[in-house]
Amino acid sequence: MPTTTFALIPGAGGSAWFWHRVTPLLAATGATAIPIELPAGDDAADLGRYADIVVESVAEVSAATGPLVLVGQSLGAFTAPIVATRVPTALIVLVNPMVPTAGEPGEPGEQWWENTGQRAARIAYFARIGLSRQDFDPVEDFFHDVPTAVRNEALRQPEPQQSATPFEGPWPLNDWPDVPTRVIAGNDDRLFPLEFQRRVVRERLGLEVDVMPGGHLLALSRPQELVDLLVDIAQF
Repeated sequence: MPTTTFALIPGAGGSAWFWHRVTPLLAATGATAIPIELPAGDDAADLGRYADIVVESVAEVSAATGPLVLVGQSLGAFTAPIVATRVPTALIVLVNPMVPTAGEPGEPGEQWWENTGQRAARIAYFARIGLSRQDFDPVEDFFHDVPTAVRNEALRQPEPQQSATPFEGPWPLNDWPDVPTRVIAGNDDRLFPLEFQRRVVRERLGLEVDVMPGGHLLALSRPQELVDLLVDIAQF
């Protein structure tokens, strides 16, 4: 019987472990979940190589097995659309994403931050929620809503490495793939605040976001709510 397959593409650091709370919950719905491990620390691996790995990971998925949904977390939004040009894809879902700009030439990832005004938006958001500092604290601001036990487990993982290579050079697509796309945003994301995300998604994709509770790491902080929303979105 055909089932929906969710290919789960991580953000910076490339760890499939990021999805470990989501994968069994998706499986419990009858779906197939494929968490992707990316060679994020390898300076020889660019976005094309990331896409190759995802394509290889979903090689067994076909029209006979059921629809393929590509889920891209944060930086994973740079990879998911590339994959969608290579394999039949029913849906792209971006989660707290860095939404790239297609074109000739495409936008390099290293320019994304300045082009979108992310830093100013983040600092303004910090002030609104009563944080006196301006600098981003990777532990506090990524994990502020993650349960303590999960946070501790995450911090016991090997230090995530992220090569600059995927951020270099123009994003390779001239147009966004002709694939239905949805965007999920956490209403308490400190890296990409909600109003910032709404603006960027409208400007770059012409879409509105699906808002859910939680910060940047929804797969760790709100796995059940995220799965419920993914399954609801992926109704074919």
